[in-house]
Amino acid sequence: MDTLPKLSPAQSLLLRTAARHPDGRVIPPETLRGGALAKVLTALLQRGLIELAGDGHVLTDAGYAAIGQQRPVPPDDFQMMDTTGDLQRLEGIPVRPGTKLAALVLALRRPQGANHLQLLLTTGWQPHTVRGAISGMLRKKLGLNVVLAHNDSGERVYRVV
Repeated sequence: MDTLPKLSPAQSLLLRTAARHPDGRVIPPETLRGGALAKVLTALLQRGLIELAGDGHVLTDAGYAAIGQQRPVPPDDFQMMDTTGDLQRLEGIPVRPGTKLAALVLALRRPQGANHLQLLLTTGWQPHTVRGAISGMLRKKLGLNVVLAHNDSGERVYRVV
């Protein structure tokens, strides 16, 4: 029987939060700052539960195992979204850049739109939350014209027109 390694509450929080992101990015909460953040990240790096990636940290397979999860495997036909020109696609929309809602808007403003799975992986939200954000926030509050169409393979695709 495997035993999970002992983690402090802050370490556990960072790992579980990172596991919810599709790419396993470690995003520290606002309440963890300065020396405390440095100690938690250093401890996780030394134990091999996270690793450096670009300008941040990502979860390793050992990090997923430490919280009793497995790294999510994207489907074979899944395509990562191109983020070039993101700020241009947000112009005129009162959404704070870098938020999950901004990521949702960016995904929907792509020329090919985004299917439901891509929206789930982009935001890390539950399916009903994605549908609610499209209906309530984007359509009703921001007034965006979000349409639902079918692509060539018959898949449902959301798009802002």
